[in-house]
Amino acid sequence: MRKWIIPTLSEIIASNDAQQDGYGSHSCLLSASRTGSTAVEMSVKAAQQWQVAIAALENLLQQMLDLKPTVDENCQLSTQGVILAGPVPVISNPQLANNLPSWTFTADFWQPQLLPSSLTSAAQKNSQVAIEAGVLLPLISGDPLAQEQFCLVLTKQFSLVMVLAENARGIPVFLFSFEPEVVEQAWYALRARAALTTSESVLHLDELVQQYYPVAPDYRTVMHFSRLLLQHIPELPHEEIRNCTQNDNLELSHVAPRVDVELLQAFAHEVRTPLTTIRTLTRLLLKRRDLAIDAIKRLEIIDHECTEQIDRMELLFRAAELEKCTAKHSGTYLTAMSLTQVLQQSVPRWQKQANRRNLTLDVVLPQHLPTVVSDPKMLDQVLTGLIENFTRSLPPGSHIQVQVIPAGDQLKLQLLPKSQLEENKGQQYTVPPIRKSLGQLLTFQPETGNISLNMTATKQLFQAIGGKLIVRQRPHEGEVLTIFLPLDVKQTKYCS
Repeated sequence: MRKWIIPTLSEIIASNDAQQDGYGSHSCLLSASRTGSTAVEMSVKAAQQWQVAIAALENLLQQMLDLKPTVDENCQLSTQGVILAGPVPVISNPQLANNLPSWTFTADFWQPQLLPSSLTSAAQKNSQVAIEAGVLLPLISGDPLAQEQFCLVLTKQFSLVMVLAENARGIPVFLFSFEPEVVEQAWYALRARAALTTSESVLHLDELVQQYYPVAPDYRTVMHFSRLLLQHIPELPHEEIRNCTQNDNLELSHVAPRVDVELLQAFAHEVRTPLTTIRTLTRLLLKRRDLAIDAIKRLEIIDHECTEQIDRMELLFRAAELEKCTAKHSGTYLTAMSLTQVLQQSVPRWQKQANRRNLTLDVVLPQHLPTVVSDPKMLDQVLTGLIENFTRSLPPGSHIQVQVIPAGDQLKLQLLPKSQLEENKGQQYTVPPIRKSLGQLLTFQPETGNISLNMTATKQLFQAIGGKLIVRQRPHEGEVLTIFLPLDVKQTKYCS
């Protein structure tokens, strides 16, 4: 018996499942509820299906919509659809976000009517910012929809509803439907919730939805979406495929990538998405001209912290991809690049990271830096992540020297730590930090609480961008990290 008067989206899709035709709902891509699977395995598999579907959806929208920015007669950016999601946004592509207004239903939402009257004006302004950004709509406390991840997409070409939730038996499932009647029911369920809390927003939503009311898609659209789903399913490592062929009775769920890798990838995605929303709201606020200087400074700090953590989560996500053998064949583009430019942008950030932990950092460069071959964006992220973890392992008062030295057909970048005790007395050893392994990719430092990629995963990241990382333990110095990058030989290559 349903405990909530308004149905959840999973209940709507499930109740229509028996009547679906070719546009109907599907509860699995790779069955998440096989007999013998553990609760963790089923949860991870359903989460993977959700991620695959989001990637396929972004591809479908990019291919079907005209993403060139255009304006209407009121000089406003024209839209090509609307997205309702929860509890966090699902679309991260900036081009899609500009063309598809996105509204997010979440239980973590302050309510202006509960604020002191003296703050009413400020609350209204902030509420207006959220509405203009198309970001947040509140859910009433206890609404079971808060426990579901969902996405409702309305365009003139197709309508789609997707949800990750637990079914009536408590088994995690991924469901989706292109059926107009199902999408319409999902819209009414969301509209009813919005009407309970933000009646003014409902009027604006009604106007948007009316332009893109649920329509039956061309069958080719559904087929194309299904193909995209299959394309985004992670490849199995070769050794797991061999094991599968040697045992015909081995189920696919048993040869899936390791559970902890899947969990890390899901975790990185789920953390990165709300941080992106916070950063978007922060940058919208920073565009206002009526902010006090102190408020601007605080918002800039928020923006900076969000960006750092978004990059960190992206690095974790990429490491998980590598472990699953998907990113090794994803087309990492290695090109001739200026290391000088990367260092000019990165060194100030590294020095800020060090200063926050009462450390100092300086960089020693040769007079002329040769051009190297790597992936510019990934090199910056991997180096920044490495130095962040490196600084967390050193005691306060330590000094870090970054040396860049040509070494034959490679460029050597070395991180040398020097503790305050060593510099003053010359006899003390730098005690290496205690690290405990967390699964295949992570390491944990009990004394600091820091969780980071382990050295094996970090070495794989450097290898993926054309480099090599060597770690050595030296007396009086502790860990010395050495990165080798290939010099440019006047060729640009594609890593396949």
